[in-house]
Amino acid sequence: MSSIAVERNVIGKSEIRTEIIRKFIHMLVALVPLIAALNLELTVFILAGGILFYTWAETQRVQGRRVAVVSFLTTAASRRRDGDGIVFGPVTLGIGAMLALLLYPQPAAAMAIYALAFGDGLSGLFGKLYGIVEIPFTGGKTIAGSLACFVSVLLIAMGILPAFPAAMAVAAAATLLEMLPSQDMDNIILPVGVGLITWYLMI
Repeated sequence: MSSIAVERNVIGKSEIRTEIIRKFIHMLVALVPLIAALNLELTVFILAGGILFYTWAETQRVQGRRVAVVSFLTTAASRRRDGDGIVFGPVTLGIGAMLALLLYPQPAAAMAIYALAFGDGLSGLFGKLYGIVEIPFTGGKTIAGSLACFVSVLLIAMGILPAFPAAMAVAAAATLLEMLPSQDMDNIILPVGVGLITWYLMI
């Protein structure tokens, strides 16, 4: 095997390991609806505090002062496109979950957050692991990733929405929103869009 092939193989494994770490952290947002069911105001406060603390920790890291666990996880989960600057993924993730709670009643808010956690999360992971065919004009999204998003959101929606066609509509909308070439902003666009559609279908 040539040195170039070895280097590409190493880079590929590194990217997959990074994506697994990223998506594990990403899917932790699925705990938000459970906490919100106990105390909505406290959950919003925790999310807002977490966003502020993470932003401060990232500012410290960029300036060369690492903040214990936060900086370690950020470095381990950062992609090459993030460069040496602040990694904004967790910020938009927290904002997306918080907006879902503030904008929509339950269970639309929960559906929005689960779509963010599992639809977007599994899409990125399956796209990295099994994605071969890219979808044009999506910034590198793959058929495998989009299919993972659709199936995961559909299964969740079937347990929340009263009718199968409504669940299909939510899954299709989540998949289309996830396909937008919006980088980390999909963490906001996806839950806000899915929450709106779910709320409309439940009226």
